[in-house]
Amino acid sequence: MTIASIAVSLCILGMLMALYRGLFLAGPATPGQALRLVTHHKVSITQSMPESYEARIKQVPGVRDVQKWQWFGGTYKDERDQRNFFPRLAVEPDHVFDIIPEIVMPEDQKLAFQRERTGCIVGRNLADRYGWKLGQRITLKGDIFPGDYELKIVGIYDDVIDSTALFMNWEYINETLKAQGSTGRLDQVGAFQMITNTTDDVPRVSKAIDAMFNNSPTPTQTETEQAFFVSFASFLGNLRLFLMAICAAITFTILLVCANTISMSVRERVREIGVLKTLGFTRESILGIILGEAMVICVIGGAIGSALASFLCAGARHAPTMMGFANGMVMTPAVITACIVAAGAIGFVSSLFPAWAASRTPIVEALRHTG
Repeated sequence: MTIASIAVSLCILGMLMALYRGLFLAGPATPGQALRLVTHHKVSITQSMPESYEARIKQVPGVRDVQKWQWFGGTYKDERDQRNFFPRLAVEPDHVFDIIPEIVMPEDQKLAFQRERTGCIVGRNLADRYGWKLGQRITLKGDIFPGDYELKIVGIYDDVIDSTALFMNWEYINETLKAQGSTGRLDQVGAFQMITNTTDDVPRVSKAIDAMFNNSPTPTQTETEQAFFVSFASFLGNLRLFLMAICAAITFTILLVCANTISMSVRERVREIGVLKTLGFTRESILGIILGEAMVICVIGGAIGSALASFLCAGARHAPTMMGFANGMVMTPAVITACIVAAGAIGFVSSLFPAWAASRTPIVEALRHTG
C-alpha cells in the first residue's frame, strides 16, 4: 500500500514536472521555430491590430515573409461538447506554407487551398478524429466573428509540431464581415506571423517592428513563436507558480505518508531491533538498514509512478483540447531521474528520525517492548 500510494503521488508529480518543463523549459526550437516571430498587440493578445501593419512589417530588413494570423474560435456541431473543440485559425494561403514549412502536404492540395476562398486544410490527427475526407464540407458557427462559415476540406497536412488544427482563409472571414455590414473587426488582425532570413535577424527584427509602432494608437509586442504560444497559458493566471505550489504540496504529502509508515514499522519491530543488537549489530548498521528499507520502498514507488506518468503524458499529448501546449509534456530521462531521486530523498528524510531513535534504543528496553 505504501508503494502504491507513493507511485500515484510520484505519477502526478512527474506529470506536473513534465508539463512545467514543456511549457517553461522547452528544448531548442526547431529550425523553423528559430526563424519565426509573432507580432501582437502590446496590451493583450486579445486586442486586434490594423491589417495594414502587414505591409509595413514586410519592409523591415531581415523579414523574409509575413502573414496575417487570426484565432477564429467558433464552434463545431454542439458547443457544449468539449470533444468538438480544436484550434481554428485564419491565415493567408499564399504565405502560410513559406512561413510554416513544417506543414507537409501534396502540392495539388496546397494549390487548392490557395485558389478556393472557402477552402480549409486540417491536420491528419484532426481528420482521423472526425473521419473527415478530402472534399467534405463542414460548418463552423462564429462567435468572435458572427455568422455561419461553410468550409470545404481541400487538404490534409502532416506536421511534426502539431497536426490537430484547422486553417482557413483570412480573406473569407473579412469578406463575410463586409457582407454583414459588421465593422467591429473588419480589416483587423489578431497577430502577424513572420519568418526571418537568419536566426541573427530575430532580435533585430523584433526591436525594429516594436519601435516602428511604439507611438501609434496600437503598439505592438514582437516575440518568438515559442514565447507567443506559451503566453496563451497566461489566461489561466500565474501557471508557473500554480504548478510549483502543487508540486510542493504533493512532495510534502508524500513526506508525511512515508514518515508515518516508517514510524509505525519501526515501532512494531522494536523487539527485532533489540535482538539484532544482541547479535552484534551496531547502531550504524541498524540505522542503515532502516534508512535503506525506506529508500528502497520509495524508489520502487517512484519508478512505478514514473512509468505510469510516461503513459499518461503520451495520452495528454494527443488530447484534442491541448492545442499543442502538451507537445513538450514528455517524461524525459532528466524528469524520470528527478522523480526517482526525489523519491529516494523523501524516503531518506522521512525515515531519518525514526531510524535514528530506533538505533539508539537500549537493548533491555527494546527486548521488554511488547508492541
